[in-house]
Amino acid sequence: MKVSRYFNAILLSFLFLIFFNGCNVNYSSIEDPQPSWIADAVFYQIFPERFRNGDPSNDPDKKSLAGSFPHDTTSEWHVSPWTADWYRLQPWEEKNGKGLAYNLQRRRYGGDIQGIIEKLDYLKDLGINAIYLNPVFESPSLHKYDAATHIHIDDNFGPNPQFDRKIVQTEDPLNPQTWKWTSADSLFLKLIQEAHRRNIKIIIDGVFNHVGMTHWAFVDVQKNGPNSKFKDWFTILQWDDPKTPENEFRYKGWFDVPELPELKEDEHGLIKPIREHIFAVVQRWMDPNNDGDPSDGIDGWRLDVAEMVHHDFWKLFRMKVKSINPEAYITGEVFWEDWKNNKLMNPGPWLQGDEFDGVMNYEWAAAVTRYFIDQKKKISASEFVRQLKKLDDRYAPRFQFQLMNLMDSHDTDRLASNIVNPDLFYDKKVSPYDNPDYQIRKPNAQERKIQRLIALFQFTYPGPPMIYYGTESGMWGGDDPDCRKPMVWSDMIYEPEAVTVDQQPRAADSVYFDYELFHYYRTLIHIRKNEIALRKGEMNVLHFDNDKDILAFTRKLGDELILILINNNEQPQVIELDEIAGQDWQNLLNGEKIKVQKNRLKIQLQAKEGAILKRI
Repeated sequence: MKVSRYFNAILLSFLFLIFFNGCNVNYSSIEDPQPSWIADAVFYQIFPERFRNGDPSNDPDKKSLAGSFPHDTTSEWHVSPWTADWYRLQPWEEKNGKGLAYNLQRRRYGGDIQGIIEKLDYLKDLGINAIYLNPVFESPSLHKYDAATHIHIDDNFGPNPQFDRKIVQTEDPLNPQTWKWTSADSLFLKLIQEAHRRNIKIIIDGVFNHVGMTHWAFVDVQKNGPNSKFKDWFTILQWDDPKTPENEFRYKGWFDVPELPELKEDEHGLIKPIREHIFAVVQRWMDPNNDGDPSDGIDGWRLDVAEMVHHDFWKLFRMKVKSINPEAYITGEVFWEDWKNNKLMNPGPWLQGDEFDGVMNYEWAAAVTRYFIDQKKKISASEFVRQLKKLDDRYAPRFQFQLMNLMDSHDTDRLASNIVNPDLFYDKKVSPYDNPDYQIRKPNAQERKIQRLIALFQFTYPGPPMIYYGTESGMWGGDDPDCRKPMVWSDMIYEPEAVTVDQQPRAADSVYFDYELFHYYRTLIHIRKNEIALRKGEMNVLHFDNDKDILAFTRKLGDELILILINNNEQPQVIELDEIAGQDWQNLLNGEKIKVQKNRLKIQLQAKEGAILKRI
């Protein structure tokens, strides 16, 4: 296996070089390396600025906000207290008179790489074995999707921001031979090392459709105008006329957002100079010491707004990545086809074996929402099964075991708040800032039962599940920015949430680490890790009943068989299944034994309850 993969890496390196230099390559003739570990993965998504402040000495200052929305570096500003009421304006925020939505964009809480390292043992105890990091590269924003460079980790994520900024000034960003390692870079490499030591993979966000206003190439364009050597890296709509007092400089931004200037493409994707730079960045982070052994580098990429970059570029990108590490995982964000008309995008064209290994499975999340969460718009069990089959039939069977099955992320409302606010289309007007009827309250006990049932389905379904940071500790919140609250930890005491978006008093919601929910997620993860059929077995729907709102399916691999039962009803239901072999089954969630009599299994499930049964 190792010899074969090593040979494939050499072959792909050769093919990448000849294609990169203009020769034609038949993609279908290339053996398609798939990461052998992905079916076993349980992902945990971390939004670095909000996960853990492990080193307060590197916290951002007001100057570091320059270049990010809302472009206010004059109003009073301080690092926000981690445990404060998210919705309550801080005293310095009240002074600018701009309201909550404005001030949330200015907030920084000081999350950093050291904080992630400190909590690797927490993640190991939870049971996850793969981390997806939102952008970590230098950027002035809280989200980092507006890169100033892809060469370096954000200096406020590392131990010595001032020192790092001096290092960067000595480099030529176009010449990888001049690139150095900052203290933040080195700490990030330590994070990779420490994660790998715990058998945890790390993939990072690759944002290659656009950059930020402070990106070195765009800064040069702003400074030198038509004389900039990077003028062809961007789509310039109008140059500034120095003879007028106005600034007429206009350019194409992602969805016309000026903070996110788009990188230029031709008919084959990103133009050659940009391509060359990005592939040098890929090499740097996948094999940092450039010795041909990728074990010191990241384990893959999550590619932002992937549908906005031409397929030809992603084909080349895959060849480059797999030439470095055939075991690397490439997943894409393929989200909306038509946001206005509630149409999600079909990821099938990116899942042909020559671009991505998987995608963030938002279509699956939307179907789960319609079945488990919606009330007035709820679909039946049979319709749920039909929709899932329709999704799976669009690509080769192996991809079913490679898609990231998520319920929430940095781009959606949190699962708990999704449940509190049923009958809204997935990720559509799911925030109090664009929907005045959206409820920001804490979920109640019944809503937590729905969350646990969804988690059970998520962790027994084919494909690696993904937990968004804090879902396991009980966090709630609407879409961006409320889905990006500071992580709720067990060693901190939090203020209750007691005001509305408009700063009016409301019933207080206590905020604390939910140990019961954490242990439930940990139990599900360990069951999945212990049962190979749940990771790699085929799925077969045995039974559904629309009137009872129950569902039964199996996961089978060889002689290994797991039976999953779902009661999505608001009342207790008895599930009876015929032709079930074996005398005894055990519920892996609680150890309860169920006897089979005359090949008939009979079990009562409480409202919104599920069971994971194994033959004993």
